[in-house]
Amino acid sequence: MPVITLPYRYLEKLTGADRDTILSRIPLFGADIERLEEDHADIEFFANRPDLFSTEGVARAMRGFLGVETGLPRYTVNPSGISFSVDPGLSAIRPFLGSAVIRNVSLDEESIVSLMGLQEALHWAVGRGRGKVAIGVHDLDAVTPPFRYLAADPSRAFVPLDFDRELTMEEILEEHPKGRDYAHLVRPFSRFPLIVDANDEVLSFPPIINGELTRVTASTKNILLDTTGTDHKAVMTAVNILCTAFAESGATLESVTIGGREVPTLAPTQRKVRVQEGNSLLGLSLSGEEMATHLRSMRYGARHRGEYIEVQVPPYRADIMHDWDVFEDVGIAYGYERIVPALPPTPTIGEEHPVQRLEGLVRTVMVGLGYVEMIPFTLTSKRVLFERMCREEDPGTLPVMHPISEEHTVVRSAILPLLLEMLFVNVHRPLPQRLFAVGDVVENTRTHQNVAGVSMYPEANFSEAYASVDALCRDLGLSILVVESEDPAFLPGRRGDILVGGKKVGVFGEIHPGVLNAFELEHPVAGFELDLRAVPGFPGPQDTASPGLW
Repeated sequence: MPVITLPYRYLEKLTGADRDTILSRIPLFGADIERLEEDHADIEFFANRPDLFSTEGVARAMRGFLGVETGLPRYTVNPSGISFSVDPGLSAIRPFLGSAVIRNVSLDEESIVSLMGLQEALHWAVGRGRGKVAIGVHDLDAVTPPFRYLAADPSRAFVPLDFDRELTMEEILEEHPKGRDYAHLVRPFSRFPLIVDANDEVLSFPPIINGELTRVTASTKNILLDTTGTDHKAVMTAVNILCTAFAESGATLESVTIGGREVPTLAPTQRKVRVQEGNSLLGLSLSGEEMATHLRSMRYGARHRGEYIEVQVPPYRADIMHDWDVFEDVGIAYGYERIVPALPPTPTIGEEHPVQRLEGLVRTVMVGLGYVEMIPFTLTSKRVLFERMCREEDPGTLPVMHPISEEHTVVRSAILPLLLEMLFVNVHRPLPQRLFAVGDVVENTRTHQNVAGVSMYPEANFSEAYASVDALCRDLGLSILVVESEDPAFLPGRRGDILVGGKKVGVFGEIHPGVLNAFELEHPVAGFELDLRAVPGFPGPQDTASPGLW
C-alpha cells in the first residue's frame, strides 16, 4: 500500500488544525503512521483511497473528520475555450483522453513534491503501472491550443523530459530510463500516442514521458492536465482526483472540450441508502439524522429523508461502488473504538481444516530448511505463468471473467513463477535469498495445494534443489523417484521430475537463463514445485490421474 509523505507545515495550513491533533486522529480514520520525522510524517493509506495520496486530499478529509469543515466539497469548473481532437487511429492503441486546465497555481517545493507524489501514486493505484492510465502535467503557457492527440510515426522526434537533445520516439524507448521501463506498453503497435499543440510542438508521448518544453516548475502559474489510457472510468477518476487536489491548494479549474464534451464536470453522484440497512450492517442504532451527520463529516452531501438518506458522493471518491461502502464511512465517522464487542448470537465451535494442518507441516519443514515464507497473489497472468517461464500455455488455466488489470487475468495454476516474480521485487535485498510459498492453485475449476521454493545466490544449483526436495518429501512421508525432466523452465541436464507411484507430481532444478532474463534476475536460481495431493493421507480429493501442472 502507498506511503504518503505529509509535511507538517503544509498539512497544518490546509487542514486548519495542529499536527498533534491530526496525528492522533489519522489512525482512527483508517490509516497507519509509518514514521514520524522532525518536519513530516509518512502515512500508509489503503490502495482503494487514491484521493488520499496527497497532502491536499488528506487535509480535505481530515477537515471533515475533525469537524473543521463538513459536507460535500463544491468545485466550480468554468469553460476554458480550449479543445482537444482525438485521432481515430488511437482506438486500438490508447483510445481514451481526459484533460483540464488548472489556473492560478501557486507551487512551492512542498506542493511540487505533493503533486509529483500524487501523480506517481495514481500511476500505480489507478493506472496499473501506466498501462490503464498515464498522467501528464504541463506548463500551459509554454504551448498554444488547440491540442491534438495523435497516432504518430515512431520516427517523430522531440526533446524528452530531463534530456538536452532530441530523440525519436523509438530512441526514447531505448535510451530514456522511462522509455525502457514502459516500452512494453507501446511496442506492439506500429504507431505511438503523441500530444501536440497548434504549432505541432510536442507536449507528451503517453504513457512514456512528457516533453522538456512543458516542464512544470515553481514559476508555473497555469497547468494543462492530460490523462490517457485504456479505461475511460479510470482516466476520469485520475482527472477528478488531480483537479480537486489542485483546487484544495487554491487553484481554479476550467474544463476542456474533447469530442464535443466538456470535461471534467466534477459533479457528485447520487445514491439513496436505507438507514435500517446501515444500522444492521454496523450493529448500531443510529437515527437517520445521526447517520447523515456522520456522512457529512466524511465529506459527503447527506440529507435524511424518512427511512432513506439521500447521499451525494464527491467526484474524487472512485471507491464508492456499493451502499456498503457508504456505511463503512459511517462506521469510521462514528468511531470503531466506540463499538462494544459482543459475542455472536449463534455459538460455534471451529477446528483447523486438515488441509491447513498439512500446510502447517510443510511450513515447519521449509522454515527448518532455511526458507522464508512469502504469500504471493492468487491472481496472476499468462505472461508470468507461461511466457516468462518458457512453458507452453496450459488450456486448463482458469481465466478471470472481468479482470481489472493485465497483471491479474487468470487464477494461478503454479506457484513457482510467482516466487521468481517475488525475487525480482526483492533484487535490492542481500543474498542468499531462499523463499517458499504453500497454498491453493487451480486447474480447470478444481482447487488443490502446491508448495514451491526458490533459492537465489551465485552458488545456487541443482544439488541444492534436490536436497530441499528430498528433505521435504522425507518429512512428508513421500517415497519418490527422480527422473530426468523436459521442463523448459529449467536447464537441460540440471532438472528432474518427481514421481510418486509412477505419476509426475513435481519438478525441480536450476532455472534456465532465458527464464532468469525474463524475470530480470542476475544470479543463478534453484527451485522446485510439488503437488501436495501426492502426500499419503492427503485430506482432499485424490485426483493424481490428471497430468497436473507439469
